[in-house]
Amino acid sequence: MKKIRIGLLPRIIIAIILGIAAGMISPDLPVRVFVTFNEIFSQFLGFIIPLIIVGLVTPAIANIGKGAGKMLVVTVLLAYGATLISGFLSYGVGESIFPRLIDNNIPLSEISEAQGIKPFFSIPIPEPLNIMTALVLAFTVGLGIAHLETDYLKNVCNDFQLIIVKTIQEVILPLLPVYIFGIFFNMTHSGQVFHILLIFIKIIGVIFLLHIFLLVFQYSIAALFVHKNPFRLLGRMMPAYFTALGTQSSAATIPVTLKQTIKNGVDEGIAGFVIPLCATIHLSGSTMKIVACALALMMIQGIPYNFQMMAGFIFMLGITMVAAPGVPGGAIMAALGILSSILGFDDNAQALMIALYIAMDSFGTACNVTGDGALALMINKWFSKAPIPKK
Repeated sequence: MKKIRIGLLPRIIIAIILGIAAGMISPDLPVRVFVTFNEIFSQFLGFIIPLIIVGLVTPAIANIGKGAGKMLVVTVLLAYGATLISGFLSYGVGESIFPRLIDNNIPLSEISEAQGIKPFFSIPIPEPLNIMTALVLAFTVGLGIAHLETDYLKNVCNDFQLIIVKTIQEVILPLLPVYIFGIFFNMTHSGQVFHILLIFIKIIGVIFLLHIFLLVFQYSIAALFVHKNPFRLLGRMMPAYFTALGTQSSAATIPVTLKQTIKNGVDEGIAGFVIPLCATIHLSGSTMKIVACALALMMIQGIPYNFQMMAGFIFMLGITMVAAPGVPGGAIMAALGILSSILGFDDNAQALMIALYIAMDSFGTACNVTGDGALALMINKWFSKAPIPKK
C-alpha cells in the first residue's frame, strides 16, 4: 500500500488545533512535559539559528559574486522602506479608528500577564554567535570569498551549507509541529490565549486586518514585477505563515520560508541570501503591531502625542528592529528603549506593552516571514538572469 504523507501545513494546523483543545482540559503534568521539551528545543534553536544565518548567507553571497554588495544594499533599503510603510500605515489607521474603539483611563492594574507552567529542567545550550555577529560574519566572509581567486574557502562554506540544510531537513522540520503543539498547549492551559486576547479584542481585530491588507499589498506590488497572480504567490507562502504562528520567531521559520519562496520561482541562490537576511532586518508585521499597540496604550492612558513624535519613533523603530533577536518576543524587547526615550513609557506602560505584544507575537511574526517572500520576488526580478518559471 502507498504510504500517506501529510504535508507540513496540515501538520502545523493540526498541531495548533490539538494544542488549544488539549490545553482546555489537560492537567498540569502533561503540559509540563511538553513545556520541558519546548525549553530544550528552544535552546537548540537558539544555538542553530546563528549557524543557519552563517551557513546560508555566506555561500549565497560568495556564489552570487561581486554583485553581492549591490544586492545587499538593495535588500536592506527595500526591507527598511517596507518597514516604514508598515509603521506609517499602522499609525494612520490607528489614529482614525482607535478613538472610537478605546475607553480612556483604563487602570494598568486591570490587565495582568498570565504565568505559564515551568519545565521540569532546562539544558542551557549557549549560542556560538549572536544574531548580529552572525550577520556581520556572513557578510564579511561572503564578500571576501566573492573577490578571492581561490575556491578553497568557498568549498568549505558550501560543505557547511550542506550540513545546515541536512540539519534543517532531518531535525528541525520534523520536530516543528511538536514544538508548535507545545506552545499552544501551554498558552491555552495557562490562560494567556483567552485572558489576554479577550481584553484587547478590538485592537487585535484591527491589527489583524491590517496584517492581511499589508500582505495583499506587498504581494500585489511583487506581482507587478513578476507578472503573476498575487493571491497564488501569497497562497504558496501559507506554510511559512502558519509555522511562524507557532514558533513566534522569524529566524526559526527560515527553513519553511526558504522552501516556499523557492516554490514561488525565486532562484535558490537569491532566496538563500534574501530570506535569512530579511528574517532579521524585515519586520513589517512587528513594526505595525508595535506602533498600533503603542498608539492604543497612549490613548488609553491619556499620554500626549503628535505626528512628529510618532514619525521619529517609526524611523527609529525601523532601525531598532534590525537588532531584534530571532526569538519570540525579541522585537518588543529591542523596542523598549525607544518606547521609553521617545514616547515616554514608564515601567508600568512598558509592562502593559509587553503583555499586549506577546499576546499577538505570532501574528506579527507570521506577517514578517510571509512578507519576506514578496521582497525576495522583487530582488529576484532585479538580480536574477533566469526568468521566474510559470506554475
